[in-house]
Amino acid sequence: MQSKNSKFIIIIAFIAIYVIWGSTYLFNKIAVTELPPFYIAGIRFFTAGVLMLFLAILLKHNLSISKKQFINSSIASFFFLIYGNGVFVWALKYVDSGFGALLASTQPLFVLFLLRLIDRKPFQKKSMIGVGLGILGMYLLVSQQELTTSEGSLLGIFMILTCVLSWSYGSVFVSKVDLPKSFMVSTAYQMLVAGLVLLLISLSFNETWSTPLTWSTNVQISMSVLILFGGIIAFTAFNFLLKVVATEKVATSAYVNPVIALFMGWYFLDENLTTQSIVASIVLLTGVYFITSRKRK
Repeated sequence: MQSKNSKFIIIIAFIAIYVIWGSTYLFNKIAVTELPPFYIAGIRFFTAGVLMLFLAILLKHNLSISKKQFINSSIASFFFLIYGNGVFVWALKYVDSGFGALLASTQPLFVLFLLRLIDRKPFQKKSMIGVGLGILGMYLLVSQQELTTSEGSLLGIFMILTCVLSWSYGSVFVSKVDLPKSFMVSTAYQMLVAGLVLLLISLSFNETWSTPLTWSTNVQISMSVLILFGGIIAFTAFNFLLKVVATEKVATSAYVNPVIALFMGWYFLDENLTTQSIVASIVLLTGVYFITSRKRK
């Protein structure tokens, strides 16, 4: 009975990281059509950070953090949330949500190159196939004239790729440094730092702030989903899965999320879904599969 329950929880957790994280691109796109990007990201992370800290207190997690751990958390916060997500939301003003998600799926490719540069880790055969397919898929994706002729789209694509590089370096950085033992406490501090910094950036850019009461119903729903589901539920599910199943299986979210984002953007926002985009996504995600399924040495 216990094993059936645990299997059910694992299935629910996978649905959470597949569907919820896949849908965040759509909800960010809805929010950014009405609200300024750094304000959105600041509100989202500060609120999620406060809620996660409150949850950690309820669950009696140790909230203490050393100076070194706080500095490391702040650096991780910059790579993941301040630059990696804050600038990504800004770039969604110029790029379709599904297209942005496909570009984001190249993260395992970037991580592989960074590990090669930093740790001198040699490429395995599967990795080399994955890199080749990943580069081909990216070329097919960004070379579409109908997607790159609109104003600001090339800048949006370039900035998203710098965000992916930022996330990738963040992943390598976090794996090597001292952070609070509780992932919930560590994430809460990262989110609070990011929220405050992004709100300061928003003020410095003279973005217009508004209360949730003045937002449209669609934006209110989108922000609620991003904070509660995208920030807290999916992240908790992600960390739970890292403890109970193989990392390679958890990494499959890297090639499921973009497919969900692509079709949600097409279905709900009438985003352009070209034949070349479908072919590019198959090639690109096959490459990501080869990278994430390689044997760990």
